[in-house]
Amino acid sequence: MSNTETHPTELKCGEAPGEPSVVEILTARQVPLGGPRAMPVRRTLPQRARSLIGAWCFADHYGPDDVGSTGGMDVAPHPHTGLQTVSWLFSGEIEHRDSLGSHAFVRPGELNLMTGGHGIAHSEVSTPDTTVLHGVQLWVALPDEHRATARDFQHYVPTPVPLDGGQARVFLGTLAGDTSPVRTFTPLLGAELSVAPGVTLTLDVDPDFEHGLLVDTGDVRLNGTTIEPAALGYTAPGHRALTITNDGPSPARLVLLGGPPFGEEIIMWWNFIGRTHEDIVQAREDWMAGSRFGEVRGYDGAPLPAPELPNTPLKPRGRAR
Repeated sequence: MSNTETHPTELKCGEAPGEPSVVEILTARQVPLGGPRAMPVRRTLPQRARSLIGAWCFADHYGPDDVGSTGGMDVAPHPHTGLQTVSWLFSGEIEHRDSLGSHAFVRPGELNLMTGGHGIAHSEVSTPDTTVLHGVQLWVALPDEHRATARDFQHYVPTPVPLDGGQARVFLGTLAGDTSPVRTFTPLLGAELSVAPGVTLTLDVDPDFEHGLLVDTGDVRLNGTTIEPAALGYTAPGHRALTITNDGPSPARLVLLGGPPFGEEIIMWWNFIGRTHEDIVQAREDWMAGSRFGEVRGYDGAPLPAPELPNTPLKPRGRAR
């Protein structure tokens, strides 16, 4: 997915300090995304309060979106550098095309992971049969030693893992005895969780990881702290278990993210991740010149132009608190 903001803010991102016992609540801001009537998405990462959870650096949560009213998703070819994109749906279907030559469909319960590395371009369009579009789009920052790696695309369908009063679909990393085979460049956890009404789950987790729990539906508490739908609850490293309670009358649906604190600072601007102002400038120049990123074939329309860079050099906005 593209960051379609016309005046994207550059962010210098790094891990923020936190106490293991505290659940920090990150609320979402609404951002319009593509489509003739601008489908809205709820963005919880990045933000000034916290820009990274492990290597997870971007989280858009959208839907349930009535495609008949909004026009759905239609994101023209656009570039990425220095990151991996993680597409995960709850309902609907998205057609993916990229400059590697991949032509795939994002469907509920199926992971599509694209590695941008040195540079890739892709398009994302909800299919004609989609009536309701609902899911998340996530980005993972690549460590400096791998951020110029070759472009790649992986598809994986995790088998649901039963929990005591719920279920997990582990699309990245390890949880509840299940391990995803999908390759990442830093240790990560990514899983969709469902929790039955009135149930409390205790999940063993890696104490070296920080975690983020994004609530899609349900009256949810994480370690006793309430997280409203569309918000994300953060816990610092130090936990060996997470306790998740669904106090509501309906099943809760959640996305659990995790990883060790990312030991590098990154600059994010538009769809690029770099380390310096010059990295971003070069990536933008290459995209506008039609070099480096390759061509997306099969999309009916022109690529997205890059926004104008600010008049002053991209500078860090400071570390998260």
